[in-house]
This record gives sequence, structure tokens and C-alpha cells, in this order.
Amino acid sequence: MPVFIPDWPTLAAFSVAAIVLAITPGPDMTLFLSRTLSQGRAAGFACMFGAYAGVAIHTSMVALGLSALIVAAPAAFATLKVVGAGYLVWLAIDAIRNGSSLTMKTEKRQAPHVGASFLTGIGINLLNPKIILFFMTFLPQFVAAGDPHATGKFFFLGALFMVIAIPITSAMVLAAGWMSATLRQKPVVTRVIDWLMASVFSAFAVKILLTQSR
Repeated sequence: MPVFIPDWPTLAAFSVAAIVLAITPGPDMTLFLSRTLSQGRAAGFACMFGAYAGVAIHTSMVALGLSALIVAAPAAFATLKVVGAGYLVWLAIDAIRNGSSLTMKTEKRQAPHVGASFLTGIGINLLNPKIILFFMTFLPQFVAAGDPHATGKFFFLGALFMVIAIPITSAMVLAAGWMSATLRQKPVVTRVIDWLMASVFSAFAVKILLTQSR
């Protein structure tokens, strides 16, 4: 077995943890589902892959020790919290102003640019200090302190997380796409979903502001 691959017990434990994390609600999942309901599956998948690009960046930051530096710098961490919370509030406002009910009723509305959704996915992931803290505390649990191959193992585990999580979240996006088609004739229900998504984004914004670096 290559030196950058952890042993089987570690891989099994990590895989179980990755599955649990993939199905745990968070800002990323809320974005995938709300964007799929409002703009279609293509936009939902673009947001999803943007978020996983953010996961790859977070993994690299942990492997290279950059996350620890950000968390250790109070000013940088506080700025990240404010910017991240503000970004979620902006998404909440956007969900209300340009939500799924509006899209459902307007058949001629121009399709969203997939690239913009991809960048939104990256943004919601990178601007969440809770994710930095999570990766900084989660990944090291599966790599022994002082392991000479720690960097390679961090990258491997980050890639494994995405291999496990992407099929799970893809199924959620597909299901949301099916729901959007079903809800086209129910604008009142879709408007309730808009407000629900906006409330969830706002709640996560508050949680981010309350995040402590230590």
C-alpha cells in the first residue's frame, strides 16, 4: 500500500465519518438545494462542485499548515467571520428577492450562468470559518502526529471525502430537481421554501459570528 494511504481501520472510520458529514445540513447543502429549486439542476450541480473545489482548497490549507495560521490570528479570523456571515445574509436576501417561486412562474427567464453558480459555491465554502475549524480538527484525527507522510495522507483523505460525499449530495440535487418540476404548479409552496431557505442562511450567519477560534 502506498505510504500516503492510511491503514484500513483508519480508512473505515474516516469513511463512516465522511458519510455522516455529507448528510449533515449546512450552508453548502442549503445552497445546493435552494439553487436547484430556483434555477435548475445545472445551477445546483455548479454550486455543489464549486463547494467541493473549496473543500480541496481547505484540504490543501490543512496539509500545508495555513489553516492553523488563520485561526491563530484573531484579526484575520474575525474578518473572515464577518465577511462569511455577510455573504450568507446576502444569499438569504437573494433567496427572497429572486427565489424559486419567481423562477417557476417566469418561463422565459434567462438561464443562469453556470460559472457564477460555481463561484458562489466556492465562496460559501471558503468564507465559512467553521469549515476551516472543522477541517483543521477533523482531518488530523486520522493522521498520527509526527507521521513523515502526513501531508500526502491529508491530501488523500481530502480526496476520499469528496469521492464519498459527491454521490450523496448529487442524489440530493437530483431529488431537488425533481421536486422543482413537481412544485411548478404550487407557487405558494415554493415561496414558503424561499423564506425557509433564507431563514436557514440567516441562522448559519449567526452561528458563524458566534464561532470561536479557540
